[in-house]
Amino acid sequence: QVQLVESGGGLVQPGGSLRLSCAASGSIFSIYAMGWYRQAPEKQRELVATITSSGRTNYADSVKGRFTISRDNSKNTVYLQMNSLKPEDTAVYYCNQDQIVRVYWGQGTQVTVSS
Repeated sequence: QVQLVESGGGLVQPGGSLRLSCAASGSIFSIYAMGWYRQAPEKQRELVATITSSGRTNYADSVKGRFTISRDNSKNTVYLQMNSLKPEDTAVYYCNQDQIVRVYWGQGTQVTVSS
């Protein structure tokens, strides 16, 4: 059974940084694309960034140049480095694993950007 566990969220001031981690188990981590999504209150879940099994990355326009997604296949973990955070980045952040026939989600971690 696939399990994804996010960590690293918290409260940060505008302009600050956070690094989110997502530890995966129950699958062959290295062969699947991974992604980070977020959902703000009363808004739909939206794509933040994805990374393929070969390391190709894709970002939402709103986070380009500020966020970096990476993966460590030896640790079965995907990361999201978030710099220059803005209040509008406040949301619950979820990681997912795309196995094409099925997508798995973590439970989410709260990120709050506020002074």
